[in-house]
Amino acid sequence: MSFIRFAPLAVFAVLAGFFGYQLFNKEDGLRSALLDKPAPEFQLANLQEGGDAFTSEDLKTGRVSIVNLWASWCVPCRAEHPELMALADQGVAQMFAINYKDEPEKAKRFLTDLGDPFDKTGVDDTGREALRWGLSGVPETFVIDGNGVIVYKHVGPIQNDDLQTKILPAIEAARERS
Repeated sequence: MSFIRFAPLAVFAVLAGFFGYQLFNKEDGLRSALLDKPAPEFQLANLQEGGDAFTSEDLKTGRVSIVNLWASWCVPCRAEHPELMALADQGVAQMFAINYKDEPEKAKRFLTDLGDPFDKTGVDDTGREALRWGLSGVPETFVIDGNGVIVYKHVGPIQNDDLQTKILPAIEAARERS
């Protein structure tokens, strides 16, 4: 009889432990189904009028590439932007972006105000392309080897030591594969 009395407390403790583990677990629980697979085939109009389209062929040049999915309305995208600028300054990878469900003028203003680290920015105004990349929410960043294969997916903003401990090691691993 005393067991029945404490059963709800035991169930609560197990559930609290599970949710606490999931909340504070630092491992990336959103392993992308696209890892170690070619990036999706795509062709997106360039955010800058007159610029060449951003296509999947841009990711197969023999150089490591970064693809960042972002939007001007995304507060975490603004927070991570200095990290993307620093990464571009290092010149260790081609830098590409997919602008997600955004107004072109606002996206252009964002890059004008904060700096444009990208070689090309493709426009995904419907969000269909982002779904093909497995987007769970902006920002997300992919590291792609020189053959167009996704080797790393970073969910959320690049911040704190992410550039040094996650992105740059993933770029180095991608370079070794290419």
